[in-house]
Amino acid sequence: MEITEKNTGAKIPYEIDGNRITFDGDLGIDLEKRQKDYDSQVDICRNADGDLEIGAKGSVRYVAQITIPAAEYDVEEGEENENGEKTETKTRRAFDIGKARLTLWAID
Repeated sequence: MEITEKNTGAKIPYEIDGNRITFDGDLGIDLEKRQKDYDSQVDICRNADGDLEIGAKGSVRYVAQITIPAAEYDVEEGEENENGEKTETKTRRAFDIGKARLTLWAID
């Protein structure tokens, strides 16, 4: 996983276990389950009560942002159908957390 620090200061503690990232021992996210057919982002913020939440709406401070790469597929051409068109079989490749990006902001 590529990790970028946006500014100076202490960052939120996080732990990566397989395809899951957990922030401050509290908020865990399974990146594979959130992968889509396009690049997507998950914003991790603190609300006014100091609790971690997903999404920036109603939050007071950015903590982290995760960029999840688009799903990749292997495409295998098949036989021609009755219209003379070749059929395709798409198989989703295994999620690769190494292609995800984590951006961290200072929390102090």
